[in-house]
Amino acid sequence: MKRYIFQGDLVIWVIFLLLCVISLIEVYSAGSALTYKDGGFGFTFFKQAGFLIAAAFVAWFVHHIPCRWFKIIPIVGFIPVVIMLLWALVDGAEINDGARWLHIPFTNITFQPSELAKGVLITSVALVLTTSQREKGAEKNAIYIILLLTGIICGLIVSQNLSTALMIFGIVLLMMWVGRIPLKQFFTLCTIVVLAGGIGLGALKAMPDDPAAPIYQSKLTSRMLTWHNRISSNDMDTSVPASEFKITDSNYQKVHARIAVARGDLHGVMPGNSEQREFLPQAYSDFIFSIIAEEMGIGGVIFVVLLYLILLIRAGRIASRCERNFPAFLIIGLTTLLLAQASLNMLVAVGLFPVTGQTLPMISRGGTSTIITGAYFGMILSISRYARSNGRTALPNVARESNRDTELEFKKN
Repeated sequence: MKRYIFQGDLVIWVIFLLLCVISLIEVYSAGSALTYKDGGFGFTFFKQAGFLIAAAFVAWFVHHIPCRWFKIIPIVGFIPVVIMLLWALVDGAEINDGARWLHIPFTNITFQPSELAKGVLITSVALVLTTSQREKGAEKNAIYIILLLTGIICGLIVSQNLSTALMIFGIVLLMMWVGRIPLKQFFTLCTIVVLAGGIGLGALKAMPDDPAAPIYQSKLTSRMLTWHNRISSNDMDTSVPASEFKITDSNYQKVHARIAVARGDLHGVMPGNSEQREFLPQAYSDFIFSIIAEEMGIGGVIFVVLLYLILLIRAGRIASRCERNFPAFLIIGLTTLLLAQASLNMLVAVGLFPVTGQTLPMISRGGTSTIITGAYFGMILSISRYARSNGRTALPNVARESNRDTELEFKKN
């Protein structure tokens, strides 16, 4: 049988490579603030190019791994990830007001263990849903195992990164729905989540405005002031006349992000001509979508959005071809993760969501996060290889595989 260097879904490969090209152009353009730190535009460009090449190599390597071997990830990865999250919480480096980072010993490299935790948790949930499947759906105890695993990961993330914890929990909810968790349990959980969310939102709004309040002095609660300000802030009130509107520290990022989007108009100002990159402190990361809108206009915005939407569509088609539960659940979880993160970044950039700090996958400047995202693309491509080697099955029937069949298939392979 003839083998090729690049296997898997060709469309997903093209999307991955296009995102890398956009990243190189926009990080180079938006990274003016990094010239003082890195020593010049050239260094910024080649540094990002190095990370993207490493991500591409990781994606290529991972996509050659049979997807059934991803079942090992929860077994060997869950406890180390929990340890790293604890380490980051207790003694992590504080960057952008959050103790989310760890230093790799003997290097200057930092990374967020939450990036690894996302993939490990999604793989764990996919495995639990797979092994708990019965003819009429998942076993009743599956939801308790999933909530325990999710509670551990999200509980260690939430105090320093609320948006990531909420995003992960939402993805797990979607996976439970697809995995046919009993409807009574699922809707009961959703009701509890809505009530808890309402209570939490009210509590945040009622918290004191004074940064010196005792409740904000603990490392575990210091980020609550940021959450309170983002929820309670009315500094973008459109009823204020333009002549009286003031740019303050609290609305600085949001105002300049909207100015960037407005300047882009239909045709954009072309790459390298952005003005707002000089004002946005995270133009190359959290607000890179604003720079894309400014430089490439509405056409560039639509193109980037379409890339992520096509990724979702292709992943759905691949899931429909999977004859086993695990790869179908896993590709749904991983793709939803990428789409959710991209959506939050875009919504923040256009002013439809509070600032969250979520980056644009494979486009925003990053090191280890870019490489880890490359690994997620590799896992998606590996599943597409598996699906291509099997016959088609209708998506509604994907989860109807019995647990006994799952065990037999795993032993056989």
